[in-house]
Amino acid sequence: MKFFILSGSHRAEAQTLKVAKYVQSVLTREHPGAEAHLYSLSGNPLPLWDETTGGAPDALWDPISAELQAADALVVLTPEWSGMATPGVKNFLLNCTAGEIGHKPGLIVTVSAMRGGSYPVAELRMSGYKNNRLCWIPEHVIIHHAEQNLNTPDGATDLGKEDTLQRQRLRYALRLLEEYGKALKLVRTSGTVDHKTFRSGM
Repeated sequence: MKFFILSGSHRAEAQTLKVAKYVQSVLTREHPGAEAHLYSLSGNPLPLWDETTGGAPDALWDPISAELQAADALVVLTPEWSGMATPGVKNFLLNCTAGEIGHKPGLIVTVSAMRGGSYPVAELRMSGYKNNRLCWIPEHVIIHHAEQNLNTPDGATDLGKEDTLQRQRLRYALRLLEEYGKALKLVRTSGTVDHKTFRSGM
């Protein structure tokens, strides 16, 4: 199974990227046969999407599009900035088409320096999927106190309780995501999906 991981922080030294790399390592180590492509927005912004001109130019977007089309499931990570998902994540989802991510499962992972992180979950569940038809799974993960957690290898003897629980929760969510990936592939290959007639969501 192929996974596409989006690290949605624009910052050069991003805790979100650290978490995304951890997700990638879990998928490649613990999910037999899994491939996990990581795309980071850190120092790598996409041009803003515009209705008249479109979004990112083909030379920039085509390699991303190919990875998205090949993926069976997505993991979308965003920090919480002033109670919001990052502009880069929303812009990325605007660039995505139903042909790339339609009827594929997506796992939301938010990253907070403190005990926040819930607002971006609600924001992404409310928007960002209408026309590209990404299917957020019911499970999501919030990484609290990101600077203090996910810094040491799995199995270390000095992991704190919160660190341990967050690793367990991530693993559980990724296992679920894989199963959703298998299930929704049946939907996409059923012949029922018609993005040509019903191009836009309601």
